[in-house]
Amino acid sequence: MSSEADTRANYIDPALKAAHWQANNIIREHYFTDGRKLAGNVRGQRCFIDYLLLKDNRYLAVVEAKKESEHPTKGLQQTIDYATKLNVRFVYSSNGKQTYEFDLESGNGDYIEFYPTPLELEQRYAGETTDLSHQLRNIPFHLEGAMQPRYYQELAVHAATDAIGQGKSRILLTLATGTGKTFIAFQIVHKLFQSRWNRDEPGERRPRILFLADRNILADQAINTFNPYEKDLIKINGEEVKKRNGIVPTNAHIFFAIYQAIAERENIDGYYKSYPEDFFDLVLIDECHRGAANEAGSWRAILEHFNSAVHLGLTATPKRTDNVDTYNYFGQPAYIYSLKDGINDGFLTPYRVKRVRTNLDELVLTNDDHVVEGESGQDIYRVEDYDKKIVVDERTELVARTILDN
Repeated sequence: MSSEADTRANYIDPALKAAHWQANNIIREHYFTDGRKLAGNVRGQRCFIDYLLLKDNRYLAVVEAKKESEHPTKGLQQTIDYATKLNVRFVYSSNGKQTYEFDLESGNGDYIEFYPTPLELEQRYAGETTDLSHQLRNIPFHLEGAMQPRYYQELAVHAATDAIGQGKSRILLTLATGTGKTFIAFQIVHKLFQSRWNRDEPGERRPRILFLADRNILADQAINTFNPYEKDLIKINGEEVKKRNGIVPTNAHIFFAIYQAIAERENIDGYYKSYPEDFFDLVLIDECHRGAANEAGSWRAILEHFNSAVHLGLTATPKRTDNVDTYNYFGQPAYIYSLKDGINDGFLTPYRVKRVRTNLDELVLTNDDHVVEGESGQDIYRVEDYDKKIVVDERTELVARTILDN
């Protein structure tokens, strides 16, 4: 009785070899997710493929082995689902006697006699890569110790570098919170650095990059992630400018800033205006849905000033009507990895929503209320205004307590 292992050894391996697939073009028995987290520390099934065919760090095809006694297309849909996750266009399913090829882009399939060679398969993806995209894909990730990128992190980095290689100047990556957006941003910067990419004279100098965050904690997290380049990075803030007698720092390659710190404020010109408009080659905007794309948003003026740079937005917010500005500005995302994907793959923990109402979900300020700081700008405050337009410490305390109690 023959097994799948027999099909692999007796038929698929020799057939791939005959089509010039080398060991470095094939990943065998490849698990690429952790399996959904279930109750009692148990995991669901991990996504597994028999063969992943690749060339120049581009996944080209998935090959599924079947027992000789089974139909070659048995379970094809699951293989197609896995190929879709990996952004792979071609699926092969074989019982050794027959091999079926399916093209996800056209939706057509047929039986084939021989596997295509790596070059033939790569050429079917033609038009999607340029020399620069190719060069950037082939620069290895910067990994420390036993660290390995997750499959979607690789795909997100490649999607961004491919877009830069194609000369796109507005790029959006949408990835759920907790999936490692800063790690992805770091790998993109690393590849651009190693290739000496820049907007004016590619190859002649290293790029100058501005990383914009909207909260200190994000900027600090990012600086820690970018630690391998610590000699090349600097933070733009009041303290740094004071140290230099009012001059903004320019002697670095990677600049971190909280947009509030460099934007215009009352009676103060924004620090960003002290930089020439073409100073930066790339501007990375973390949590870019928080106003980067909104005409009135504080970031917009900064982005307009550095208009000639590539603007790469990172956001966790999926497409919704209230996020339409972001999509108008950046266009459709180059890559999306949703919260649902993260949970199903087992990289994020499933959760249940517990709704809690407080007696302060709507607040009308009266003369009895004591305003500690600032002025009231509206008659009635609702849930979405808390911690943005108004801060009520007792309510924050109550919400925090309720979270802990649950």
